[in-house]
Amino acid sequence: MVARRMGNVPESGTVKISNVVSKLKLEGVNDIISFSMGEPDFPTPENITNACVDSLRNHFTYYTPSAGIPELRQAVAETLNKRNSIPCKDKDVLITPTKQAIFMTMLAMVEEGDEVIVPDPSWGTFDACARLAGAKVKYAKVSPDNDYRLTPESLAEAVTPKTKLMVINTPSNPCGAVMTRKDIEGAAKIAKEANSYVMADEIYEQLVFDGEHVSISSLPGMFERTITLGGFSKTYAMTGWRLGWAIAPAPIFKELNKLQMQSITCAVSFVQNAGVEALRGPQKAVADMKKEFKARRDLIYDLTMEIPQMHCPRPHGAFYLFPSYDIDMPSEDLAAYLLEKAHVALTPGSAFGPSGEGHLRISYAASRKDIIEGMERIKKALATL
Repeated sequence: MVARRMGNVPESGTVKISNVVSKLKLEGVNDIISFSMGEPDFPTPENITNACVDSLRNHFTYYTPSAGIPELRQAVAETLNKRNSIPCKDKDVLITPTKQAIFMTMLAMVEEGDEVIVPDPSWGTFDACARLAGAKVKYAKVSPDNDYRLTPESLAEAVTPKTKLMVINTPSNPCGAVMTRKDIEGAAKIAKEANSYVMADEIYEQLVFDGEHVSISSLPGMFERTITLGGFSKTYAMTGWRLGWAIAPAPIFKELNKLQMQSITCAVSFVQNAGVEALRGPQKAVADMKKEFKARRDLIYDLTMEIPQMHCPRPHGAFYLFPSYDIDMPSEDLAAYLLEKAHVALTPGSAFGPSGEGHLRISYAASRKDIIEGMERIKKALATL
């Protein structure tokens, strides 16, 4: 019999849909348009790929120090000092897959009886990893009335004496919300008053279209109580490379590194040199991708607003829409219907927490042609219900 803790952890909704799409394609259904995965459809920039190939040719294929190669740790620290004013040094940087960093942070920071505050809706991995660590999840609801931002008011309502960790994700998955400076300052005040720690997932921080990105760990007194997560997947179209980082003050860094030693040992060696090139090399591809994502955001939002049954605020970052719908059907059933009827893959809102039901997540990490065709198929399919 498997461990009881596994009964509290559902499958990943996004990966589940992706697996279904792959199976259908293997069965010969080749006209599926996928808006399901949070994965840039651009190739990894050539200079980054070349750096990885050079590593392999130079036989850089052995273990690295558990926290990562010094060059990459230094590059991350320098970049985030300059870009986000995070007062970190290379000794504070752990190189690890970003999703692994979430899991390790939960294991290191919380235990039975502790509470973790998670935005609702939010990416299901936060909830799942908190539960695996034995914590109780408390939801801080976000609302379309506030563009799905996590506000200090919502956060404060979720705080109890048992609150150990607060999760902040800006720009957010699945809503594309960008917290304002006032939101971040309010969250910092609440964390200090509650004597709580913050896990800040900033994987989409370079994909802000409206407003600004503010790192909570850059605020006075917050570096000491914040674990900042980021990585290369979304910004540099490197999802399959599984490379990211966690930045933490010394006492927490020590525990994260201990978990890394006892699990994956270190991030993939030759990929780390590619990470150095990504951060220190030309950034034109990043700017070009951001410009294209913003154009796609505007296109798909306008097309979504032409569908009478769908409603959502305009997202300000990342590459997702999270519309609600006026159809009496669970989101998982509606997503299955659209996949079967329209051959369009979406992620059901139920994968993103209790408040996600009645929504669908649409990833616009797809070509403009596919966006136009896919949204037309959705419009026609919904008109038949």
